[in-house]
Amino acid sequence: MTPWTARVLTLHPEMFPGPLGRSITGRALADGLWRLAPVQIRDFATDRHRTVDDSPSGGGAGMVLKPDVVAAALDAAAEQPGADWPLVHLSPRGRPLTQARVRRLAAGRGVTLLCGRFEGLDERVIEARGLEEISLGDFVLTGGEIAAMALIDAAVRLIPRVLGNAESAVEESFSRGLLEFPQYTRPTEWEGRRIPEVLLSGHHGEIAAWRRSQAERLTRIRRPDLWRAYQDPAGDAELSDAAITASGGTSKDDDA
Repeated sequence: MTPWTARVLTLHPEMFPGPLGRSITGRALADGLWRLAPVQIRDFATDRHRTVDDSPSGGGAGMVLKPDVVAAALDAAAEQPGADWPLVHLSPRGRPLTQARVRRLAAGRGVTLLCGRFEGLDERVIEARGLEEISLGDFVLTGGEIAAMALIDAAVRLIPRVLGNAESAVEESFSRGLLEFPQYTRPTEWEGRRIPEVLLSGHHGEIAAWRRSQAERLTRIRRPDLWRAYQDPAGDAELSDAAITASGGTSKDDDA
């Protein structure tokens, strides 16, 4: 069976695997638990200069990715295994990435990610190919590659056998709609600060109650949006599973 695969359409395939080739995700990649398939968008340009962008219609600064080139890359991807995978465009105007969305992506067979560059992508491609736009937050990167890496990392760690301790993915931030509780380790006292006594008590029930109260306290103070969703689970399903916002990915640079 083919492992979970991240197909990445990019102008900079040499950026991959990058940090994804290190640590937990790197070991999982080497062990065949997931697969990475970078695709050079420029290979689908038809002119001798391999042009992938043009000036924006109506005027303005920067360049826009050409619809014919990007569509050709997407169509070629659709002819490969995984034609039914979600098509995701990393864009700062997309919906915020959430742990709920990451779980659904990780539960599938793979995802095709389109990394934006320059001023963005011709809107007609987004409409014609039904691209889902996803953002990591309200800021702009020079391209979608870093955003794609973040999404891939979040999904890969949920693949069975990738994490050494399966409970880690259950107890961490956002897994239950709350930020993670504070963590401590030895020494028991450091610079006059002690580990909370309840964590040294060995009383699992009291420890669980303390951790829950701390997670609720931190969420209420730092993320009132998540706290409201946590209190109203009948509300937005994405928010109630915790919006992980942190950014998207088209750019204002001109590195053709």
